[in-house]
Amino acid sequence: MSTPGPERVPSTVKVGKTTGQGNPPSGKPGTGRPGGANRPTGKGKGKKGRKITPVKPGGNGGPIAIAVVVVLIAVGIIGWGVWASIKSDKEKETPWEDRAAAIAGIVNYREDPDKSLTARDHKTGPLTYKLNPPVGGEHNARWQNCMGDVYDAQIPTEHAVHSLEHGAVWVTYKPGLPADQVEALTSKVKGKSFSMLSPFPNQESNISLQAWGYQLKVDSADDPRIDEFIRALSLNASVEPGIPCSGGLTTTGTTPSLTGQ
Repeated sequence: MSTPGPERVPSTVKVGKTTGQGNPPSGKPGTGRPGGANRPTGKGKGKKGRKITPVKPGGNGGPIAIAVVVVLIAVGIIGWGVWASIKSDKEKETPWEDRAAAIAGIVNYREDPDKSLTARDHKTGPLTYKLNPPVGGEHNARWQNCMGDVYDAQIPTEHAVHSLEHGAVWVTYKPGLPADQVEALTSKVKGKSFSMLSPFPNQESNISLQAWGYQLKVDSADDPRIDEFIRALSLNASVEPGIPCSGGLTTTGTTPSLTGQ
């Protein structure tokens, strides 16, 4: 019985390589590599031995979606700004008289044969007007402050008419108009030069807008013609250009200044 020699350890064969000695130079036919020179030499982890990371569904979807939304919002804002600028420029190019005439329902009393409706004489004491509210006519020498003033009570008509002469838009509403409607009108007038708001008893419509020689009657504060009227006629309708709306009376009531001073 022979004595066993040292245990022989078998060679380990790696994928993509051959064992043995005396192999020809790699990259040429006959190298002993399966498939010849075109056989990949990696270790099964992708080209050049790099590990291929699987793509996770929706990995970048969130950031991309947010970026798209931001871009769309920015484009919308820019687009609106361009549109507003073009609209504003077009309005500046169009004479205010034409813009006023384009407002549905507006009445131009400057063209009325009855010139007493737009008379400009100063008189003291209470005066009677043919229109209710008036759009012009004889008035007190003192004007009502019209720098976006909001009056919660009736103001002297004789002073308000003088404010119209300076270019103010006088917005009036029927007493008892719902509070939310009054609030909506307030937001359109408050703090805006050459405008004022007050209740006016006995007017036919819920809301009436007056500028010198012009009038528009509407039923709701949501009517877009209100903004159109103010935009077209405020200051523009003045028949005394350059005279301010500040420095006027701020008192309420029905009795005009008796001295006109």
